[in-house]
Amino acid sequence: MTALRALDVAGSVLGKRVLVTGANGGVGRIAIQLARASGAQVTALVRDAAASEGLLRRLGAADIVENISGDFDLIIDGVGGPMFGLAIEHVASRGLVVNIATESDDQTVTFHAARFDHAYGASIYTLDLLDELGFRASGAGDLTRLCALMANGLLNGQVELEASWRMPSRAFDALLERRIGGKAVLHVD
Repeated sequence: MTALRALDVAGSVLGKRVLVTGANGGVGRIAIQLARASGAQVTALVRDAAASEGLLRRLGAADIVENISGDFDLIIDGVGGPMFGLAIEHVASRGLVVNIATESDDQTVTFHAARFDHAYGASIYTLDLLDELGFRASGAGDLTRLCALMANGLLNGQVELEASWRMPSRAFDALLERRIGGKAVLHVD
């Protein structure tokens, strides 16, 4: 739902350049698919492009990169921190940076103001899913849209680990240690 809401904030991305930072993570992978299905040209920013290329191309990324170059109409920042600052420097005029990864309330993010100043009309939106759900109604409609996309074969949920809810530590450890990039599912058994 976070990826879906990030794209909803941006509006139409048909024919636009979209950058997804942290593209190998669960939200990033869904954002790539949704942006591509909406007609965007998607660039995926990852730590290791060679290792991620096959998967992310199959999901819809046109380009897989380790460094940002050029400007983008929409940037979905799934990393935060210094990457958030760098993303701000690469937003196009009238573009949008949607930050979904603020690491802590006391973190300072810096960027070169001159780069952002040349992006006339650009904006930054900080998206917190819990706040969005409270402010803009529940997520029932979002879940319905996502389920329909999955049922029609247009969205791959990227489940990489399944475990019992009785032993969640395996899933928690895998996510925290970044051993999986997709989603973990805990089955109620």
